[in-house]
Amino acid sequence: MNSADAARLATLRLRAERAQRQKALIGQATLMSLAFAGADLAPYGQALRVRAAAGDDANAWMDLSILLQLVDQRDLALSAQAEALALATHYHLPAPSGEARIRLLALMAPGDFSTNAPLDFLLEDSDVALDVLYVGLDLPLPASLPEHDLLFVAIGEAERTLPLLEALQAVVASWPRPVLNPPQRIALSGRDRAPELLKGLPGLCMPITVRLGRSALAAATEATLTSLFGGEAFPLIARPLDAHAGKGLAKIEDSAGIAAYLRQAPAEDYYLSLFVDYRSADGFYRKYRLVLIAGRPYAVHMAISTHWMIHYLNAGMTESEAKRGEEARFMAEFDSGFGRRHSQALAGIAERFGLDYLVIDCAETGDGRLLVFEVDTGAVVHLMDPEEIYPYKPEQMRKVFTAFRELLAARLS
Repeated sequence: MNSADAARLATLRLRAERAQRQKALIGQATLMSLAFAGADLAPYGQALRVRAAAGDDANAWMDLSILLQLVDQRDLALSAQAEALALATHYHLPAPSGEARIRLLALMAPGDFSTNAPLDFLLEDSDVALDVLYVGLDLPLPASLPEHDLLFVAIGEAERTLPLLEALQAVVASWPRPVLNPPQRIALSGRDRAPELLKGLPGLCMPITVRLGRSALAAATEATLTSLFGGEAFPLIARPLDAHAGKGLAKIEDSAGIAAYLRQAPAEDYYLSLFVDYRSADGFYRKYRLVLIAGRPYAVHMAISTHWMIHYLNAGMTESEAKRGEEARFMAEFDSGFGRRHSQALAGIAERFGLDYLVIDCAETGDGRLLVFEVDTGAVVHLMDPEEIYPYKPEQMRKVFTAFRELLAARLS
């Protein structure tokens, strides 16, 4: 660990310990960053359990929920979150710099990490105070709102959040402060809606996605699939509804593969789309994460793998200096390279979605088009990777964080 990483870890620990002493919220970004850095979270968990058991400490329950998710105890985590929300729906994170010049209020929905945009990652070392207000069809807005300058709808699109996003449209239409990421635009980012919205954009490829129930998928013939997908049936990419991080994701090569897939991925409903082979000439797959902030694209990361199902953590980036070197060049040359090559497609995405903040997971097809896998408002955009191994990332991610801060300031002016 180099001196910069050691200093950052020390800062995170001090922040967490200060919050513990003050019975304040530690928050997702700090706890996840500590876990990512290899810190022992057990002492924090023990202290939070003591606090939670002692009485009406909503912050302790909420932080305990985050810790439980970090160790894959999802059901217990959601139970802890429910305890927190029974005590309070409003949570506060002070400006990391110590002085709040902007007060940002975020609307979030109950759920796991995939449910909401984790905005605190974007506010590292900033002068922005973040207030989070949890809302739901059974969690109405309080009579008195926290003081704020801007509202950000941080709820991501999912089957369970669509009714809430719809209900919020009328609420935010008359909001007394500027609103970022309006709910009706977030709803368009669904896996089956986004391809329809982006259809026909020059330079862009996003295969149509259809939703089928389990019985319909089991009974689907090649002719049925060919009809659904406009002339082709296989190979298919299948995933359970609302699955994330590759859970239940698989490539189905032929009709016989459908039954095998259903046996290993039990669910009630699935999303299906045609697989597009995006291998580069050297045999590697390259997957990119970008973020659109006020319509402008920024590089977030690049993963390189011999397998088509790429996630940054399974691509071997830490182990390969060559891969990291290529990612560094991708970031350094983004505006004149990847960003310029796909400027028309990215501008089209920004225009059609009309969102202030949108994350894009994508690749490039063999004929040079932008291949979009997913658009999302809730993906993590972070600076958790160790500087010792990824010395090029701090500069790039601070560009992203600065752009987000500038977006907030521009909406205030």
